[in-house]
Amino acid sequence: MQFRFYNYQFKPTLLGSLITLLCIPLFIKLGLWQYHKALLKQNIQTAFSRSEQINELGSDLIQNPEIYQYKKVKISGEYATQYQILIDNQVEQSQAGFHVITPLKINSGNQYILVNRGWIAGNAKHTEIPVVDTPSGVVHVEGMLWLPSAKIFTLEEKSQADITSKGWQTVWQNLDMQKYKKSVPIQVLPLIIKLDSNSTAGGFVRNWQMPADRIATNLGYAYQWFGFAIAALAIYLYMSIHRINDKE
Repeated sequence: MQFRFYNYQFKPTLLGSLITLLCIPLFIKLGLWQYHKALLKQNIQTAFSRSEQINELGSDLIQNPEIYQYKKVKISGEYATQYQILIDNQVEQSQAGFHVITPLKINSGNQYILVNRGWIAGNAKHTEIPVVDTPSGVVHVEGMLWLPSAKIFTLEEKSQADITSKGWQTVWQNLDMQKYKKSVPIQVLPLIIKLDSNSTAGGFVRNWQMPADRIATNLGYAYQWFGFAIAALAIYLYMSIHRINDKE
């Protein structure tokens, strides 16, 4: 394939054309992927910024938990430490540890909601479970409601018989709400509360990362991939266009 325009000739190689046809769509697709991630996180951040604080959870929470996601909540209750779990492989400042997940019995009824009380460091010997201090009596919990996603929190399916035979397991690899509900004899709501960093309700290290912390990063990656696409096209044209010497 050759084209001539005044004193210039477009004469690409087959290999160069194939590489360009593969690279440019790939780079654009990766750029759009990062850009859409940034938009999603921006929408989450906007929803959280506009959300009002609620002091009670409505009866529609079980059927439509997504409408409560990212809302700020302030409720009272008592921690049920007998059903507390530690989520393993959580890193804070390059140190391995656990997230402490404790169910809270809500004062207004017999329902429980899980509270992520933050991060604690693991012991030198990883098999030793760290001691977790928990306030007794009524506590006033403030935080953000979060709906665990099956895509984020994964764990292999286990039958009720398997759970019962093994007894209560304190350390979990992931937070699987369905497995947790099968493991406890209490009514657990589908949302969890990420304890506010200023709350005094028995919290630990709570450096929660909001989506806004990564929006700029995702946008930077998107522009980088788009730049690669433009650079690939520019290199292809540079290598394919030649000036014709009429004297030859």
